[in-house]
Formats: sequence, structure tokens, C-alpha cells
Amino acid sequence: MRVLHLHHIVTHFVCVFAAAPILSAQAVGAFDSQNDVGRARHPGSASYNSPRQEYVIAGSGQNMWNDHDDFHFVWKRMTGNFILSTRAHFVGKGVEAHRKIGWSIRSSLEANSPHVTAALHGDGLMSLQFRRTPGATTEENKSADSLPNADAVIQLERRDGAFLMSVARFGDTLVTQRLTDVSLPDTVYVGLFVCAHNDSVVERGGFSNVRITTPAKSDFVPYRDYIGSNLEILDVATGNATVVHRYRGSFQAPNWTRDGKALIYSQEGRLYKFDLASRSTAVINTAFATRNNNDHVLSFDGRMLAISNHAPEDSGASIVYTVPTTGGTPRRITAKGPSYLHGWSPDGRWLVYVGQRDGEFDVYKISVSGGTEIRLTSTPGLDDGPEYTPDGKYIYFNSVRSGRMQIWRMRPDGSAQEQITNDGFNNWFPHISPDGKSIVFISFPPDVPPDDHPFYKHVLLRLMPIGGGPARVIAYVYGGQGTINVPSWSPDSKRLAFVSNSVLPEEK
Repeated sequence: MRVLHLHHIVTHFVCVFAAAPILSAQAVGAFDSQNDVGRARHPGSASYNSPRQEYVIAGSGQNMWNDHDDFHFVWKRMTGNFILSTRAHFVGKGVEAHRKIGWSIRSSLEANSPHVTAALHGDGLMSLQFRRTPGATTEENKSADSLPNADAVIQLERRDGAFLMSVARFGDTLVTQRLTDVSLPDTVYVGLFVCAHNDSVVERGGFSNVRITTPAKSDFVPYRDYIGSNLEILDVATGNATVVHRYRGSFQAPNWTRDGKALIYSQEGRLYKFDLASRSTAVINTAFATRNNNDHVLSFDGRMLAISNHAPEDSGASIVYTVPTTGGTPRRITAKGPSYLHGWSPDGRWLVYVGQRDGEFDVYKISVSGGTEIRLTSTPGLDDGPEYTPDGKYIYFNSVRSGRMQIWRMRPDGSAQEQITNDGFNNWFPHISPDGKSIVFISFPPDVPPDDHPFYKHVLLRLMPIGGGPARVIAYVYGGQGTINVPSWSPDSKRLAFVSNSVLPEEK
């Protein structure tokens, strides 16, 4: 038997179901408009900080419960599947324990509308609230986790008619609830809300890392059907991520130039340089190498770029080349393919890469002048993602040899191979910060095959000390393949560049 809180069953003597009039269209950041829904003694408001891409929303309203709701709503219209994600917190001490902030998906802007809502309460309760039909009594599925005074991550997803709420304290892994027996129209109102739970006061919520994602269709074909790309920059200390560039097609794998002024990424076979000051892009001249994949690495001095290009003369196999960062004619390094580049030694003498030889993928190194490749791993199963530490003492890599994909390291000659992570995720592509203190890697969920790193999944970017210890989440991303395949730290070790994905609208 479910027990209702007293505040949920307070009788309203006067129930007004009509929504407040919609204000003249006021676009707020990524949202189309805003307005009070239901009764609000004090009008709500919303502001958007464009440089930081953060929102502050103020709202009054008696409650969101029983047969109708009163709150301030910042919304847009969406159709089909989507993923709503934000990092949220209450601004100020607040008055009522059950003031609420979060995401709502609604059939209409009427106060009695059917809806599915992910609500963080002032006392830390996290609940999935829903109304099945107009004017019906609100129902609730509570999260097992309480998030008092929380810096909370709140995700609400519609996936083929089901609704999924995923929540966590920022830095922790998400806990998910699934709701399958509520029906809403295909086109709905989605947005962020604030409800004071007391119409005599105004409460505020702060929202950052707001992402409204349209995911890939379930029947998409990998490496043929691409969706749009977002280039994001994450401040590692604060966890705030901002989108600096969007493209309706596919770009992947950004790495930072050594002067900190630009990013280099792959886009449809070519390499591009993205200027962070002007937000402009320019193609890098790589002459005949126009079938580059997402494996490209700058030398530690920033003067040279090593690339992996699919060479027609080798039946399209990936071959490692080097080319000046400013562009030029690439020089072939590996004689055999496929070879997928991943790292450059700090002294500039060696390249490390993954080679498929006799059906096995192992880590190899080779002189930057070419010559004979040296095999560093020989355990059956996939080894991938090798990268030198800045002091040159270790090569970190990921390996499936323990059953799941986990992070390992070894000496540059291949000796002393040891496992670094051991958890329920499949961990790929360890990247060591330039100051040598931290490792960031991408974690795929356990339902993904351990030897695969596919596109368009819910993934985590996690950070751990170089000496080992607990890993914490620093970004909750819809992405995967191409998100951080290459070293993507800023030179000062304070920021990280990565790619997230969404179907993006046609440009008008």
C-alpha cells in the first residue's frame, strides 16, 4: 500500500483548471517560451546566461499534485523520442520541504493536463509523477535515492512510448526508473519547471548542462546513418559543459592544440581546425589523405600530427601517417594495416597504435621514421586505445582480457601489464591530463558488448587519479563512438573537449 504525504492530499477549495494566458512568445535559451501554468499569485520568470548556458527559473504555485498543477514552465514543443537532461539545484534555503524543480512532459498547458514529470523536492525526494488523463489524480513512483541539498542530475526520456527517469547526485552514476503504461500525444510540451508548493512565495531553481536530445532511430545503420554533432567544452573543476559548435552531420574526436587556441577534429574523412576565439572552422590540408578516421594525435611539442587514413592502395585498410600540424603531404609510417593510431611518446620518437594481425587486435609501437613495428601486447582479445603518460613512464590502454573492457597500463616496452579499473562498466580510451595527475575515460553501459564502442548510447565520462582510486562522473553524455577517441585535454589540464550527439533541426 502506497502512503501519501499529507501535503499531497490537501483539498483545494477552489480549483481552476485553465492555464494562465501564454505570454507573448519569449524564447529562453533552447526553449520556445515560458508561462505560469494553473494559478500563480506571483508571476514566474526565467533568465538565461548565454556564455555559461545556464538558466535560473522562478516560480510560485500551490502544488503539482491531485487533479491539477500550479507552477512556472519554460517549454518547447517536441515530437517522437527525446532525452531531456540537466544538472539542477535549488537557489536559496527555500520555505517548503516539497517545493519542486525538474522536467515535465505535458499534453497541454492546461493545469489538469496529463503529464510525466521528474520532480526533485526540497527535502531531497526524487519522484516520477504522472497523470494519466485530464483531471485524474496524480500518481507517483519514488526514487530509492534521496538527494537532500543536492547538486542533482535529472534526466527524463521518452523512448518508443515508455518514459525513463534517471537521477543521481552529480558525480555519481545514474539510477533509472521506467514507466510504460502512460500514454501522451506524439507532440507534447517539454521543459523545466519550478513549483514553490506555497503560492505566497517564489522559489528559484538553477539549471546547467541543459540538453534536449533527439536520439538516433532504433533502426539506424552504424557508419552509414549519422546524426548531428555537438562540440562541447567541459570545465573539469566545476562540471559545467558548454556547446561551442554544432553540425548536422558527423564530426568526431576533438583534440586540443598545444597553444590552447583551437581544436582539431575529424569530419567526413577530412581534418578540421576549430578556432575557439572566432568559432570558425578551416580544413587542414592532408593532400591525398581524405579518408581519415577518428584516430589523430598531436605530438607533445604540437608541431606534428599523426593520422590514420584508409589507404586505397591497401584495400582501404587504416594506415598511420604523419603530417605537419599546419598541413602538408603525409608521410607513411606503418607498412601493415589495419593500424589505428592512438598515441605519441613525449620525446617524439615513437607512435603507439592498435594493429589487427592474424585476427587479433594488439598494441604496437613504431619509430616515427617507420621501420619494424614492435608488438607490446599478446593476450587474446581486443587491446585498444594506447596512450603515453606525459613523463613517458607508462602506456595506458583498454583491454577486454578480464571479461569486461577495463583500463590497463604497462611500461613502454610492454612489461608490467596491470589492471587499473575493475567495475561494471566497459571502459575505453584512457586519456592522461598534461599535468600527469588524472585520467579521463569513457564508460559504456554493461549491456554493450565489451569489445564494441558504438555510436549513440548513454555514456559517462569519468575521472580518476593517476595513481588509482574511485572514479567519479564528470559528464553524462549521449554519444559513444567519436566522443573522446583521442587525447582531448586542454594544455592546462583544466578543460576537456568532447562530442555529444543529437538529431539537429534543418537550418532556416
